[in-house]
Parts: sequence; structure tokens; C-alpha cells
Amino acid sequence: MKLVKSLLLGSAAGLIAVGGAQAADLPVKAKAVEYVKICSLYGAGFYYIPGTDTCIKLSGYARADAVLGGANDYGFNNSQATANGGSNNRLTNYYYTRARMDLNVDTRTATEYGVVRTYADMIFSYDTGNITGSSPATFAAGGATLGLYHAFIQFAGFTMGRTVSIFDAPWQSYNAGGPDTVPGGSNHVTGVNQFAYTADFGQGITGSLALESPDTQSNGQGNLWNVNGFAASGSVSATTGLPTITSATTAAAAALIQGQYGVNAWGGTRSPDIVGALRVDQAWGLGQISVAAHDLHPGYYGTTEPTGHPSDKWGWAVQGALSIKNIPTGAGDSINLNAVYTDGMSRENFQVLFPQQFAMFSGSGVGAYQSIGFAGIADGVFGAGGSIETVKTWGVRGGYTHNWNPYWSSGLYGGYAQLSYTSNAKALICGNFTAAFGTATATCNPDFAFGVIGVNTNWTPVKNLAFTADLSWTRLDQKYSGTITAPATAIWAKPGAVYELKDQNSLTLLLRANRTF
Repeated sequence: MKLVKSLLLGSAAGLIAVGGAQAADLPVKAKAVEYVKICSLYGAGFYYIPGTDTCIKLSGYARADAVLGGANDYGFNNSQATANGGSNNRLTNYYYTRARMDLNVDTRTATEYGVVRTYADMIFSYDTGNITGSSPATFAAGGATLGLYHAFIQFAGFTMGRTVSIFDAPWQSYNAGGPDTVPGGSNHVTGVNQFAYTADFGQGITGSLALESPDTQSNGQGNLWNVNGFAASGSVSATTGLPTITSATTAAAAALIQGQYGVNAWGGTRSPDIVGALRVDQAWGLGQISVAAHDLHPGYYGTTEPTGHPSDKWGWAVQGALSIKNIPTGAGDSINLNAVYTDGMSRENFQVLFPQQFAMFSGSGVGAYQSIGFAGIADGVFGAGGSIETVKTWGVRGGYTHNWNPYWSSGLYGGYAQLSYTSNAKALICGNFTAAFGTATATCNPDFAFGVIGVNTNWTPVKNLAFTADLSWTRLDQKYSGTITAPATAIWAKPGAVYELKDQNSLTLLLRANRTF
């Protein structure tokens, strides 16, 4: 009996041990799933990142563009070193397309010091390519591209990173829509690296001060031309007034008719751009005054240090902007206006999406092979042993938006700007012009004016889906006159021939489908 009793007790103990082991192997009850929660602190579309007190919002748009007669960010038809638009020959694209995806990431976190915000705006595009040259042709400026327009941190009034300039009007250069190349004010829509502070004085009044990097704009800094490094060699005939052609003369002439008036001669950066703005936002609209200062820091007169260099000069710009909302013509209607003056800071007028040197061709009315208009934009010009001659510009821009009903709206917009070189700068540029083309048949004056006027209509059949048709007309009012014998220009497949110096026009139609999310 003792043996049987021992066996039974041992079996029970074994069963209890096995049962305990099995109980230990049973799964532990999982924690409740933490679903994404709506964050109502910062407006619609924000959600808490699971497990954190940070709110995030994803937004953006998908867009399809088709353009007839335009080029280069859907502005006017023009030719540059990498784009054959204004040559109006068989290499010119009369039809352009773009597909674009924009993604915005916005995060907010409440702290004892205030809200900490981060924001990024990433652009993915696929564009029609341009063709330059012939036999064989070269394809350029097309295909897939990636852009980073915004990437900044905001905290306690400070903005640190990349975003639009505080010099800009809130609508940049889109007073009532329109292409990217309307002059008459600044446009840093593609972002500029900066460190800024904004103070809120109450009653809708704010003041901002920023240090902005001059070399991180969409197309870099404006031109700073050294005409000495670009001088055309060769003598001018006393009988005909025409130049004696040499290889250097030909190279200079080809560059001049592209609007390139010298060698771009920037040195390294020594100072950020200093920018300030004062703004008032009220129910009636807003007003803003912006000022900026820009250090023109040149390289050398020649190619090495012993050749010396000009002293630095400071350029500056001032801009005023005014928006009037809910005007009597209809609910939601608005008028946006701005005006700008620059001295040595031309990109705040002919903004970063405007080509900095270009040419346009059309027919001639005086029997020449064709006509040509060209323009070059710069912050300053200098020659051997001389100082920087700053370039002065002024411009105005405006737009009116009217809402016909909740589904249809239209915009009317325009911009106009003038650029003037000093007498000394003209003498330097025209010295090269005379060496290249002579004075017998042409008059040199690199000043010019540029104007744009346009109209658009938008249809929004459902929320966040819009279809747009935008028609714009541009005019280059160049100040050269007469005729020149220009050399062959391979990038535009233009022959060496006599060309009339003439004002040029362009007409562009943009068709767009845009879905915002």
C-alpha cells in the first residue's frame, strides 16, 4: 500500500508540474491596439503619431500641365544656353508637358515654451525635354527631377531652414495666377535657406528679420559680370565701321546675342542677405513693406590673386505689397498689388524663376535674315581696374480675382519691369559690342523693359479638384537698334547672317488639372 500511495502522489506531483509549465506557456493578454487619434489642436487633417504627443498632417497635390507656345517653367518663349524656345525653328518645342507630385509633411508638438513645428515640402516632377543644337541634337532640361522647396523648424518665433523669403509678398509672383516668369517683384517660391525671427505685436501686426543665404536660390545669385575677362579682341575698320573678325570676336559676339555680357565673377560668400519686413493683416486685407541688403563680393580682375579685385559693394531692394479682400464685385474677390525698386539686387524684381539671360527670334521688317531681341540681367558690372557698377531696376505687378460662383473663378494679372545700366557699365558692355559688331549699322544700349499680361479661368467641379486655362502675352522692349552681322549659333541652329535688332513678343496657353489633398 505504501508503494501504491507513493506512486499516486508522485504522479499527481508530476501532473501539477506539467500543468504549471503549460500554464506558463500560455500567451499573455495583448495590450489594446492604440488607434490613430484625431488632433484638433491645429486644425483639420492633423493626427497624433501613435505613442507620442506630436501631431502630424500629410497634404499636397497631383498636377498635370500642358503648355502651347511657352517654355522654362511655363513662362514666355525664349532661348537660353540649355533651352531652345525663342529661336522659333524646327528645334523649338511648341508643346510642353509636366506631371508633378507635391508632398507636404507638417508636425506640431505643444511644449512649455510654445509649439514646436517642422515642415517639409517635396516636389517630384517629370518634364518635357528641350532640344539644343542640331546634327546631332542635344536633349536637355527634361526627365524626372526632385525638389525640396521647404524644410524648416519653427520655435518661439524663430524659423530655421529653407522656405520662402520674408521679402516676398504672400502670393509671391502669382497675384492672380499666371506663369512663373512675371516680373515686377520677388518670388522665392522654391525656397531660400535662412534664419529668421518674427515678432507678433498684436492687432494683426508682425515684424520679421532674416539672414538669408544668397547662394541657395533656385538659380543661384544674379550675374556679376567681369567684362574684362570677356573682351573681344580685334580691330574695327575706320572705313566701314565693322570689326575685323577673329575667333575671339566670334566667341564674344555669340555670347552677347545670348544676353551674356561678361564672365560671371562672384567670389565666395562673405555675408548673408539681410532682410526685414513689416506686415499688417486685417479683415480688409494686408499691407507689407520689405527691405533687403545684398553683399556683392567679386572675385578677381583676372584668373589669379595677383591680378587684384574690386572692392565689395552692397546692393539693396525695397518692396511694397497690398491686398484688398472682399471687394464689392463679389464674395471672395481680391486685388493683389506690389511694387519694387532695386539697386544691385536685380533678382528681387526679375525673380529667381525668370531667366537671367535670354534671346528671342522672329521675322524681320527690314530685309534681314531674321530679327533678334536679347537681354541680360545682372546685379553689377566691372572691368579691369574698375569698381562695381550696380544695376538698377524697378517694377510693378498686380492681379484681380473674381468668383463667378462656387465653381467658377477668373483672374486678370500683369507685370512690368525696367532694367538700367549706369553710363560706365554701358560703356564697358558696349565696348565689347562695338568690337564684335561695329557701329556702322547698330546702336548699343543694354537697357530693356519687359511686360506680361494674362487672363485665366478656373473650374472646380468638386472640392479640391480644379481645371485651369491661362493665356498670357509677353513683350521684350529691348533698346538696341539697327542690324548686326551675327555669327552662327550652334545651340539654336542659327546661321551666321544679318539680323535686325527688334522688340519681341510671345503668347502662351497653359492648361492644368490639379487635385489637392
